[in-house]
Amino acid sequence: MTAPHTPAAATEARLLTTTDPRSGARRATAIAVTSDASVAATAARAASAFCELRERPRTWRAGLLRALADALEADREALVDTAAAETGLTAARLDGELARSAFQFRLFADAVAEGGYLEAIIDHAGPTPLGPGPDVRRMLVPIGPVAVFGSSNFPFAFSVPGGDTASALAAGNPVVLKAHSSHPLTSQRAFTVLAAAADAHGAPHGTLGIVYGQAAGAALVADPAIAAVGFTGSLSTGRILEQIIAGRETPIPFYGELSSVNPLVITDGAAAARSGEIAEGLFASVTGSAGQLCTKPGIAFIPRGPAGDALVEGVVARARAADAQTVLNGRIHGAFEQIRSRLVSDGRARSLVAPRAGGEGFSLTPAVLTIDAADATAAVAEEAFGPLIVIVRYGSIDEVGAALRAVPHSLTATIHSEPGETEHRRALTAAVTDLAGRIVYNGYPTGVRVSWAMHHGGPWPATNTLHTSVGVTAIRRFLRPLAWQDAPAGVLPAELRDGPADLPRRVDGVLRLAGA
Repeated sequence: MTAPHTPAAATEARLLTTTDPRSGARRATAIAVTSDASVAATAARAASAFCELRERPRTWRAGLLRALADALEADREALVDTAAAETGLTAARLDGELARSAFQFRLFADAVAEGGYLEAIIDHAGPTPLGPGPDVRRMLVPIGPVAVFGSSNFPFAFSVPGGDTASALAAGNPVVLKAHSSHPLTSQRAFTVLAAAADAHGAPHGTLGIVYGQAAGAALVADPAIAAVGFTGSLSTGRILEQIIAGRETPIPFYGELSSVNPLVITDGAAAARSGEIAEGLFASVTGSAGQLCTKPGIAFIPRGPAGDALVEGVVARARAADAQTVLNGRIHGAFEQIRSRLVSDGRARSLVAPRAGGEGFSLTPAVLTIDAADATAAVAEEAFGPLIVIVRYGSIDEVGAALRAVPHSLTATIHSEPGETEHRRALTAAVTDLAGRIVYNGYPTGVRVSWAMHHGGPWPATNTLHTSVGVTAIRRFLRPLAWQDAPAGVLPAELRDGPADLPRRVDGVLRLAGA
């Protein structure tokens, strides 16, 4: 493995700092910004590792993923403590997130062992309606070294030990990580844990690597050894990385999760039947992790009338009574009020609850804005990272449909309705189908399940891809199809050879289960 980059080899190298957002205290670390030469060397090691890693059998790779999960759990206490001091997230939240990260590795291990993700297909040579056909065999193969950028709001599940890392390794690719500047010590410790476990499992040198610093991230994306990039972060940074890729001699896939407002619609019937329950659930979803979740509902459509008024008052009362929450860093803290002010000045929203700064560190209380559906424009549908919600009051489902056209495409859309509102539910489903990658009914979009069926993506600007970054099918991003025509048996991968197989395959058009 590649050891964390330190200033031992260059005493004048610039050291990174870390900040505890709970207090605002900043201190130096022993982690040096990675030089361009070190980035190139790390990428070269990954390219060398790829030649060996791609040939390892699926059983070995599944074992590697399980070993990484075990190692994370063995270092749970130290990882959680380190992350708490760099993110301000609670120990309970971080403990659950680390458990999720370990679960992801094990879920991908199960998928690798099962083998269906390879889409193995065999068409034997023989007569066809168009004449004699050659023998053609096809499956998905690893794409090459993957650069993974850690995100600020998930120091485990979407950073060094996150889903991009797990899915890229599961596909058979080395991973070079770009540590997030908000939690460098957490990134370093998580990487050290994973690298040691990979070494112990016999992984090729260079299977995992890490770089630090903004310039190092740019150099990594530009390096010709890198074959794909996984990124979770801001739309502006995503565009910068896309520009770097466009300037490469050989462009590569860029999988970015970028921006999402996640509209939530509450019908008349739902407001009348469950105003108190929905107010509580909506407020919890908006303020969970201080509103710093990509699936936070940032805009909620609530009907006019007494039931809707009661629901709004329930959200407002909770916001006024809420204590200040710590946000991840000073940049987010400073941008929160700037965005809120734009929603009021440019978006014409009215403030129902103004935020208050906490006593120390980067903390603030929730903000609630409101606007009439007829006045809603794109200016009021800007993503606000933090505990803020815009409440849109409407008088008819048609008004909702018209206002939704001003909302950017999102990861999710949510509909709260009652059993007797079939037509309203159908109309709202039609209105959001092209808007989002996941539709939630009578629930809340925060809390993304890690499973085989989950889709965590959406039309631009939510993501720039049709793929998911959560769940088993996330592995598809880091694979490419390859076909062998009239190939000698000795050059075929084991999954495409004749005889019983340990994975499902389609043979001469017929789907066969493992063992057939």
